[in-house]
This record gives sequence, C-alpha cells and structure tokens, in this order.
Amino acid sequence: MNARSTLLAVLAGTVALTACKPPAPPAATTPASPAATAEIRIGDLLISDASSRETPVAGGTGPGFMTIRNAGTGDDRLLSASSPAVASVEIHEMSMADGQMTMRALPDGLPIPAGGQVELAPGGLHLMLIGVRQPLAAGQTLPLELRFEKAGAVTVELWVRARG
Repeated sequence: MNARSTLLAVLAGTVALTACKPPAPPAATTPASPAATAEIRIGDLLISDASSRETPVAGGTGPGFMTIRNAGTGDDRLLSASSPAVASVEIHEMSMADGQMTMRALPDGLPIPAGGQVELAPGGLHLMLIGVRQPLAAGQTLPLELRFEKAGAVTVELWVRARG
C-alpha cells in the first residue's frame, strides 16, 4: 500500500468514526422534534426516537439512531435499510478492543429479541448512512426504509439533530 492509499484509508476511517461519536447533551431549550418522538408500529415492533446528525458536506457519511422494541413472543431481525437521501445504508456495531475503537458492518442483520429492545445509539449499534447525497441540515428529516425478517418493511423519518 503506498503512502497516498494509506492516507486515504486513515482519512476515511476518521470521517466514519467522527460521524458516530456521542453527541453533546441537547440544550434544555431545544424543542423535541415530532419525528424524533413519533412511534411507528409494524407488526410486534415499535420504533421510536429515530434521528441522525447534521453533516457538513455531501458525499460523506452520517449515523442513524433509534430504539426498536419487540413486544411480541418471537424474535425478529433488522435485515437492511435504505434511503433515497444516501447511496447505501449499513447496519454497524462499534466496540472497544485492546484500547482501540473498532467498527464493523453486520451483514447478517441485527437481532431484535422477543420481549426486548435494541438501542441504536452513538458509540454502539447504529446505521451508517453512506454517500449522503446532500448535506443534512439540523431540523430536516429524511426517509429511511427498514426491512425486518418477520415484520416486513416500514418507512420512518430520521430527524436531523445539530452536531454538538
């Protein structure tokens, strides 16, 4: 690998990790967004607190966060996601290993256990929005279709929060 390829790989990794760092706590005067507080039901699943973070430029990456609760007696699985606002969406997991933060895609999807819930949040499980077509501005929403193994497909609106 030559120096230019190494530099590009390091820069791409830095951009991806920066998009997923935990946000600053919201100001007490920030009103809750209807999109962020809306609950969407599909089958036994309840999806809430869907959000992303503003991005300064097009072409980069952004995160997708939400809570998925399974009120049913059978497990389900988030298989994939897509949005017309981005080139692709991947399901990701961040973790610490030997003092280094690592991020990896979950190509087999994300289990949603019966009677449980899964938090997609900064620093852990999240959706990676890849190839953002236009910069995401605070206050706007973007559509995101989620596809589940048993519950099927549903579209949620990600509310774009200001970077903190």
